[in-house]
Amino acid sequence: MNNFIYQNPVKIVFGKDQINSLGSLLPKNGKIMVTYGGGSIKQNGIYDSIVKALDGFSYIEFGGIEPNPKYETLMKAVQIGKQENVDFLLAIGGGSVLDGTKFIAAALPIDNDPWDILLGKTTVNTAIPIGTVLTLPATGSEMNGGAVISRISTKEKYAFISPLVMPQFSILDPQVCSSLPHKQIANGIVDTYVHVVEQYITYPVNAMVQDYFAESILKTLIEVAPKVLSENPAYDDFANFMWSATIALNGIIGSGVPQDWATHDIGHELTALHGIDHARTLAIVLPGLLSVMRSTKREKLEQYAYRIWGISAGTSDERIDEAIAKTIAFFESTGIKTRLNDYGVNGTTISVIASRFKSRGTILGENQDINYETVEKILNIRL
Repeated sequence: MNNFIYQNPVKIVFGKDQINSLGSLLPKNGKIMVTYGGGSIKQNGIYDSIVKALDGFSYIEFGGIEPNPKYETLMKAVQIGKQENVDFLLAIGGGSVLDGTKFIAAALPIDNDPWDILLGKTTVNTAIPIGTVLTLPATGSEMNGGAVISRISTKEKYAFISPLVMPQFSILDPQVCSSLPHKQIANGIVDTYVHVVEQYITYPVNAMVQDYFAESILKTLIEVAPKVLSENPAYDDFANFMWSATIALNGIIGSGVPQDWATHDIGHELTALHGIDHARTLAIVLPGLLSVMRSTKREKLEQYAYRIWGISAGTSDERIDEAIAKTIAFFESTGIKTRLNDYGVNGTTISVIASRFKSRGTILGENQDINYETVEKILNIRL
């Protein structure tokens, strides 16, 4: 196991009707900006609960944060936040709203171009404090310091990470999942699954706790997926799904182990260029990456094949191929297509993505051995 430091300050308030505790978690003085997405919270009753909890607090609202939050939209919130002297942010939504709110939190205190945060040219030295009410399990953003932001004008999508934008608290009520569309639940399942794989299928460092913990999340997702996508999901199934999404990316299973994230980096380009849902880009890219990079991931791929899918017969490559096939079948079982041509994407886009990585000099993967040519190969086998 590699050396590591783990610290997570986020207070999780989990369970039925925990939104009712919001008032006790918010700062009593100051100005709050409530951020949310397209307005679904006004249809499912969450907004009314939030407004009730905010009685007596000074706050303003900023809605309209998109899936794959846009820099241009978020900068409007930053401008309003500065004008109104906002000193606390309350994000109501899924990963996109939470990610966007983290960017707002980091951008509010600075005077230079906040896009430099995404480019790594500006360090986050201070940030406005955040609280969240999670409405869509998927990204784990409710318990980490990461965010991914897109820019319309340049068709780019970048991430930044800072402990200063970790929420002070996050309220997780599994009951909110019951109003989610099938598509969003499926996206959340696949997104969570790939988060785990990015930290698990690398190379072994004898981190038994992290491996078994990761495997337990993958098995949980495989078991609960058909249940939460059924017509009458149970509360406990949603609870296990929601908690899996949080644990998958709160730093626990990634501590002391090598991490990949190439699938995400490649997938971001597909979203930036074609607007494909983030989770669906992961479902496209991951099978290709596991196949192409099997030589360096062989030991963990064999472990994955046996412990997750019970595959023990055949040669190493046969077992790996079967495990990848079962992974694809699992993604497809949620209703998510896994090939580029399912989304109208062809070889032209592959060339554009490879060219972008080449021009940036970007090298990906846990071993820093995935260059633009490898990216091109990974995508070509997913046409």
